[in-house]
Amino acid sequence: MKKILTFALAIMLVVMSVAGCGSQNTGGSGKGAEIALITDKGNIDDKSFNQGSWEGVVAFAKKEKISHTYIKPEEASDAGYLAAIDLAVTGGAKVVVTPGFLFEVPIYEAQTKYPDVKFILLDGAPHPADSNTAEIKENVASILYAEEQSGYLAGYAAVMDGMTNLGFMGGMAVPAVQAFGYGYLQGAEDAAKELGLSDGAIKATYHYTGNFEENDTNKATAKTMYQEGAEVVFACGGAVGKSVMSAASEAGAKVIGVDVDQRYDSETVITSAAKGLAASVVSVLESIYKTNSWNTFSGKTTVFNATNNGVGLPTVVIGDEKADAFDRFQSFNKEKYDEAFEKLVDGSAEPIRKIEVADASGNATADELTNQLNLKKVVVTTR
Repeated sequence: MKKILTFALAIMLVVMSVAGCGSQNTGGSGKGAEIALITDKGNIDDKSFNQGSWEGVVAFAKKEKISHTYIKPEEASDAGYLAAIDLAVTGGAKVVVTPGFLFEVPIYEAQTKYPDVKFILLDGAPHPADSNTAEIKENVASILYAEEQSGYLAGYAAVMDGMTNLGFMGGMAVPAVQAFGYGYLQGAEDAAKELGLSDGAIKATYHYTGNFEENDTNKATAKTMYQEGAEVVFACGGAVGKSVMSAASEAGAKVIGVDVDQRYDSETVITSAAKGLAASVVSVLESIYKTNSWNTFSGKTTVFNATNNGVGLPTVVIGDEKADAFDRFQSFNKEKYDEAFEKLVDGSAEPIRKIEVADASGNATADELTNQLNLKKVVVTTR
């Protein structure tokens, strides 16, 4: 993970140095920009998926002096996203970056409509509206991440640090969010086993908000979790994290961030289950513009995981090479982290990514989580 996080540090420094540098990196019409990012429901400053993806675009495009922009769709729907793609392409975009599973259907349409445009779809694969069967054409790179692995590391770290009452607040129960949560529980289970804790020693409250929003309801839910004894809540739902951080600040409690390193957003964030969003975007853009290796990613799904340094917990503090990225833990440290990470690399730890859930919403019951994730040390309560 050192390589990708060192790279992430460089990306962040570049982004911070060019923030607000005029029309090349501001949202709007998209006119004249060669690389365009279309945001999903959030903004490029969402401290999560959109921001992490945008940082990759900015870092690469500024370095290579390529015009770039982002466009926020007028409405969060398939039609709205496709309209934003249309706007980008008619404005001159040759490469379009779309962060999130919400773009799967729009990219399915766009890949045929614009065969000469290259699309980078993060966290999803294109498919028609009436089917979940992926169809990835040669002008599309589908990028997925092993969220269950970074979730695993987050749960493992929390329990190894001495925490026994955990919370999970996911946004919508979509595959990526589910995988984060499943991994979190399994990491907690394995840590409890290593520590020799008794069955049922770890409590976990598990909840999906049904949205990716910062709002009073989500803050109230997090507040209740903390009042009921949760020592830390894994906030896994974009802007939902802002609500959790606010509640944690008032409660004097802790938060685990998601997607990008969120320690800079709140003192309550002890670590983050991160994806190499910026680094993966840069990798694909390099294949297009520098190494003539687009075929490495085109027409298929590429998974970024522990073996290719695509997921993990942050190991560096931006702007301070001497700082300890694990300084908000009581005892969990870099050495213990490296040992856990290596288990994911060599396959001795293989967290389950997907389970069978009866509810069409994707919300698993406590029994489904317990039985299919083989939990004994962890007792789950859903709300």
